[in-house]
Amino acid sequence: MEYQAKELFAKHGVPGTPGIVATTPAEARAAAEQLGVCVVKAQVKAGGRGKAGGVKLAKTPDEAEEHATAILGMRIKGLTVNRVLLAPAASIEEEYYFSFLLDRSKRRYLCIASVEGGVEIEEVAKTNPDAVKQIAIDPGTGVDEAKAREIVAEAAFPEALVEQAVTTVLALWQVFVAEDATLVEVNPLARLAGDRLEALDGKVSLDENAEFRHEDHAAFVITDETDPLELKAKEKGLNYVKLDGSVGIIGNGAGLVMSTLDVVAYAGEKHGGVKPANFLDIGGGASAEVMAAGLDVILHDAQVKAVFVNVFGGITSCDAVANGIVGALDILGEEATKPLVVRLDGNNVEEGRRILSARNHPLVTLVETMDGAADKAAELANA
Repeated sequence: MEYQAKELFAKHGVPGTPGIVATTPAEARAAAEQLGVCVVKAQVKAGGRGKAGGVKLAKTPDEAEEHATAILGMRIKGLTVNRVLLAPAASIEEEYYFSFLLDRSKRRYLCIASVEGGVEIEEVAKTNPDAVKQIAIDPGTGVDEAKAREIVAEAAFPEALVEQAVTTVLALWQVFVAEDATLVEVNPLARLAGDRLEALDGKVSLDENAEFRHEDHAAFVITDETDPLELKAKEKGLNYVKLDGSVGIIGNGAGLVMSTLDVVAYAGEKHGGVKPANFLDIGGGASAEVMAAGLDVILHDAQVKAVFVNVFGGITSCDAVANGIVGALDILGEEATKPLVVRLDGNNVEEGRRILSARNHPLVTLVETMDGAADKAAELANA
């Protein structure tokens, strides 16, 4: 969130004012009494907060309390506002846009900068694309002072701000690299009265693959705003995304799971329009323990009415998967009340099917084909 991004900015010397976070109107009032004239800003992981009414100027503590009352509980792009950031009001003369990001298509980093940016940067990009500069960055050399000066010159920062801009670019690059980010964005990067350059907002996306290098990043997870099932899956090391349907999906390999989502959605059209309830990839080399962990998460989803386990045995053999399913059902016991449709194929498939057939669990239905299994899962979910 913005206030967390600003914490990272401050850590690496990016000029800015962190502000004070409030979760109640009373806290917002107390913060305004400390800050004076301030801006009350909704804290959600979404853009367009100002246009949604989530950013308001408060000239008095009364106004800050009033704005916080209106903003807290507001929904912006489907996200509920549970906290606001109160930041000192600034006298803005010009607004700029600046970001570093990972350019996956060209396997390099990219800097995007515009001195005609600010909150309307998307419109600028449409109407005057030449004003939005894209500067490629070689991952091998990164951004040193010479490259920072090249970026500042290309973006055409005003002469009075050049040295500050160079220092800010280098500091933002440090945030990007030192924190293993995939995006560091400032919008707006503002020219304030007295020719001061300051990051008035911030957005940072961190690469979860680098979490082992950043134990401190765990502090950025706001558990009370994270879906409890997603939190549970994360704790178990599962690749899980909650969706809105009623057919739970487990597969091994992202491509297979994506295909399974499509097949279930298609089959669901014939059975009351049921849809997938989640994306869950247990991985190509998933063990029986991982399968059990995945079932534990999905079977505790109140929206799930039926589960489709779709596994192609490669690195993981089908007998290991079958043992995982049996073991998970034994562990869950009476907590397992939802039907499972299982489709196994590939490495050691006959033994996997034999294990499930021998166990003869009343909740488990074996189906040989992917289409047939999707149809059965959709039928059971609708029933």
